[in-house]
Amino acid sequence: MKRNEKHDELYENQELELFEYQLTPEGLKLTWSDRTQAIFHPIWLRENSNHPDNRDPGTKLRITQAAFLPLDLTVKSVECDNHGNLQLDFSDGHRCQYHHNELRQCFQNPRPHDLGSDRRYWDNSFLEFDRYDYRKLCHDDDTLLTLLNTVAEFGFAFVHRIPVEMDAVEHFAKRVGPIRETNWGTVTDVHIIPNPYDLTMTALSLSPHVDNPYRLPGPGYIFMHCLKNDAVGGESTIVDGFAAALKLKEIDSVAFETLTTIQPNFRHTEDTAILEDTGPIIELSEKGEIKRIRYSNRTEQVPPLDVEQLSRYYYARQAFASIICSDEMTLKIKLTPGDGFVWDNYRILHGRTAFDPTTGERHMRHCYMDRDTVSSRHKVLLRQRGWL
Repeated sequence: MKRNEKHDELYENQELELFEYQLTPEGLKLTWSDRTQAIFHPIWLRENSNHPDNRDPGTKLRITQAAFLPLDLTVKSVECDNHGNLQLDFSDGHRCQYHHNELRQCFQNPRPHDLGSDRRYWDNSFLEFDRYDYRKLCHDDDTLLTLLNTVAEFGFAFVHRIPVEMDAVEHFAKRVGPIRETNWGTVTDVHIIPNPYDLTMTALSLSPHVDNPYRLPGPGYIFMHCLKNDAVGGESTIVDGFAAALKLKEIDSVAFETLTTIQPNFRHTEDTAILEDTGPIIELSEKGEIKRIRYSNRTEQVPPLDVEQLSRYYYARQAFASIICSDEMTLKIKLTPGDGFVWDNYRILHGRTAFDPTTGERHMRHCYMDRDTVSSRHKVLLRQRGWL
């Protein structure tokens, strides 16, 4: 099995040697053999200490009240042994030890990642995706980890040979973790029903969209299972929303910036539910990386902003929609009974072509899972193999 690239990078960091260490007025300054430098604040070093006086040895949770550490705290002395362990003595009498690679990893990765993998972006020329065997997923954690690596890298993964049974999608999802319950329950049937509460319950085509951007928080991942799909039409469509956003940025940086700053509302109502949230169509992280896509024609509710803002927004939204609705960006797949599909609802836009209910039936079942559930499962599997 291919090792995750992001964790390979961490391992590479461990091969570096500490070139120099010194105390400065700002804190502890380290220089590694590749000439990377970092300065660590004395309070940061003190509050992150793993010494039993600072953290409970069993839970690993901090017991010192970090907010009340002396603001004039300093590192009084530092010594480094032949193994790269740094012994620190603080002005409040505390003593602790760090390995220099531990500090390097904290410096290189200051924020927790969601799923740990470098992303690969794609369009309709992408044909190299694998289909994972459900029976192996049920019993083999290595296969499950490979599937989660694929979702982290490409945003989605296909599964086949799932039993054509009503509760199979639930068993599939629970292999990863607990299913998220909503006002619709835990598992939803996607087929034509009388008096539909959503367009998914009709035979109409569905343009590319993310699910439920009106929820707090929005569903992180979607697990889908095909029970029947013999009607004419009804092909599933998926689009890499991150790739589409990057394409927009390349073509029209002003439109891209507009969709990262102006925030529409999203709303869904039923007799027993009023669900609302707000956020930009393209959400960025603090590092400026694409973090989430909210595109949902059915549920977007643009507030009455001033004319100049709305003119910019409508232009930018149309430019983005032209990309995500293009054949160039769209993969089209006809799911058959027993096929399964899991995807990142913050990245992948999905839809379907219209189908003719007089020619057959289309019946899918799906459920949602929160992001922390999937992220946790992925990280635990990586840690079990020593890759985290």
